[in-house]
Amino acid sequence: MICEGRFLGRIALVTGALRGIGRAVCERLAAEGAYVLATDLDAADSDLALTLPSGIAYNRLDVAMEEDWRSTRDAIQRDFGRLDILVNNAGIDLVSEVQDTALEEWRRLMRINVEGVFLGVKAFTDLLRQGGASIEGGASVINISSMFGLVGNGETACYNASKGAVRLFTKSVALQFAEKTWPIRVNSVHPGFIDTSLMEKGMERAVAQGKGADAAQLKEQLALAAPMGRLGRSDEIAAAVLFLASSDASFITGAELVADGGYTAR
Repeated sequence: MICEGRFLGRIALVTGALRGIGRAVCERLAAEGAYVLATDLDAADSDLALTLPSGIAYNRLDVAMEEDWRSTRDAIQRDFGRLDILVNNAGIDLVSEVQDTALEEWRRLMRINVEGVFLGVKAFTDLLRQGGASIEGGASVINISSMFGLVGNGETACYNASKGAVRLFTKSVALQFAEKTWPIRVNSVHPGFIDTSLMEKGMERAVAQGKGADAAQLKEQLALAAPMGRLGRSDEIAAAVLFLASSDASFITGAELVADGGYTAR
């Protein structure tokens, strides 16, 4: 349900924003009044960037490159002087057993999934302090982890390690900011299996590796793995993100919001 005006006047930055969860977050924030800067790897004149709704600007940002973060921060500093909401959503998956994983695959995964979150928080801490000073409950950082940041899985050990790192980084930064009485809350969201283009690509790779007859069959298996018996939707994760970004979550920091259809409740 859209809460019109809930984020009126707020400035938000979302990474990995042109597809799936990231796009749903951007669209929901804009619909509720925020000015949103969407960032991703695509060119500014790509179809996905050009079809973003009104209220959403676009800037190319490689989350693994510190200079990209600096230039984005400088632009927001110049235009607004603050940031109210940071959603570190960009990430990649890796389905590979440890003995079959190249060191460069591991390093790329960590650069994007872990260093990308670190660099975002590092770049925007000062602007988030500025934004949070005038907001009930302060500014908000939401880091997108995964249910696999909470539990193990034999085929995705490297991915789980990256998302587990995001979880504990989130908690530790939340404590650091709270102990300094800085007005910034930091929380993580842990999605389960969500029906996105990233999942579709993963299913196609799995079929190519002989792990299933077809992508539709594998998708059904993932849906049935959750006690609720279905895949999640991007808009459901966006709703969780917006709750944490809102003043309704003013006493919540260092927490993990799990939206996995009951997968980790077993």
